[in-house]
Amino acid sequence: MLLTNSQIFIKLKQGFTPDITGLPSRRYDLDWLRVLAFGLLILFHSGMFYVEHWGFHAKSQYRSETLESVMLLIQPWRMIILWFIAGIAVKFIMAKVTVARFVYQRSIRILIPLLFGILVVVPPQLYVEMTQNNDLSMSYWQFMLEFYSPDTQIFSQYTAGIWPHIDVNHLWFLRSLWKYSLIILVLMPLLNAVWITRLTNWLMQQHVTLIVLILTAPLFTFQLTLADDETRYAIGFTCMIYGYLIGWHPLLWQRVAALRKTLLIALLVCAIIVISFYNLVWLQPESKPEWLSVSGLLIYNMMRIVGVFCAFGFAHHYLNKPSSVLRYFNDAVYPFYIIHQTLIIVIGYQLTALSLGPVLEPVLLVVLTIVGCFGLFELIRRVDLLRFVFGLKMQKHYSKSLTIVGQLLSVMAMLVIGLEIIF
Repeated sequence: MLLTNSQIFIKLKQGFTPDITGLPSRRYDLDWLRVLAFGLLILFHSGMFYVEHWGFHAKSQYRSETLESVMLLIQPWRMIILWFIAGIAVKFIMAKVTVARFVYQRSIRILIPLLFGILVVVPPQLYVEMTQNNDLSMSYWQFMLEFYSPDTQIFSQYTAGIWPHIDVNHLWFLRSLWKYSLIILVLMPLLNAVWITRLTNWLMQQHVTLIVLILTAPLFTFQLTLADDETRYAIGFTCMIYGYLIGWHPLLWQRVAALRKTLLIALLVCAIIVISFYNLVWLQPESKPEWLSVSGLLIYNMMRIVGVFCAFGFAHHYLNKPSSVLRYFNDAVYPFYIIHQTLIIVIGYQLTALSLGPVLEPVLLVVLTIVGCFGLFELIRRVDLLRFVFGLKMQKHYSKSLTIVGQLLSVMAMLVIGLEIIF
């Protein structure tokens, strides 16, 4: 029997509308996790200024190999949790808005801050990097004139992330988040299929060890078969899919909350093994058999999933409640993320030239970065134009004509960077 146009439309709409029946309208624990994960990111990137073996855009004169072991406590899962939460958010949003509305909201919230970020916020990082590498000897004003010049040659040795010599740096997450959101949108009829739901229900009923192993398998495979950059993107997209599929499953939250202490012990055991492998095997791989290194990678990828489940369990048990502090940080977290790494690199570069020592310098760097983030956010939240370019809702109501002009300019800007990302 042939379907009418209205019946076809209803079926298509059902395919793009996930079922989240019975779930709460707000999950405060997920909001807190997002805030805390980005807070860890600030501390982690501060640490990147001091580690010995891990690459970063600029480095202190005081470097530590020991710090790498400390940072390995969060390195495996710090970004994974953000990808899980991103997938959870996509499913929740798509249950409430149309496809067109979803694409517009995602684009305006991600692409505008990304464009502003790579053109205004990120360039100081490149300036410091090139200056510290002795590849640049000019004022910041002269540097920016070269940066915006289409035929400049001074950036030939540096990575292009969007356009030639214009990199995304730490904003790679936004670029990937927007792209993956569109891919998931296309895949929704499959992800919302009945057999996928049955498979997810089956998985959630298994022992948590089996769940961890099944979710680890693709990540481990990517780590073995792909290059480093490709691995980062493949794992991010996969974990976003995980968030979409299991992030709203009530059984998941019941189990991780009940097993939170067990998961914490498992996470610490994984961390001890990973840190041991890092120092005894990965720092000197030429003298060790390959199977040993591969075994360590398996534990490393298991730690990704265990870390997320552990964080989910404690957050769901202790943090699933509203708070005025949370309301403040829900707005602050996005601007903090966009500006923090530039502050770290610029402040760190100035501090390390003062030879303050390996204790005072990092303490000052963290304190000044956090103070700088708060100070700039207090400015951003009070100026509507800044709110807009940092992904926050504008507070004032403007005339219809001005609103239309603003929307047209926004669409043009989103098309410019969006098409560049896709193609």
